[in-house]
Amino acid sequence: MAALPDEDRRRTWAHLMRELSDNVTLQGIAISKADLRAALNAVDDWVDENSTSFNQALPQPARSGLTMRQKVVLLSFVILRRAGLLRAKEDDDGER
Repeated sequence: MAALPDEDRRRTWAHLMRELSDNVTLQGIAISKADLRAALNAVDDWVDENSTSFNQALPQPARSGLTMRQKVVLLSFVILRRAGLLRAKEDDDGER
């Protein structure tokens, strides 16, 4: 997958800013909107530049059996879980 077009980056940045203000877990960011946009652009560039390395890190048969979109979803799940933003059904302790 190629880097996001500028309009997609802008929309992602706008969504992220809403999440940062609405989600108590993410509140308290100490950089400007412009700096946040620059960071988002840098992350997108890094993902684009390192996609081959990520693909090579996957074991077979995932490397050849998953589409690039599926690989990105897989990576996203791991990252969201690490950030504490992804809860699995298996995490339920009966509180829902």
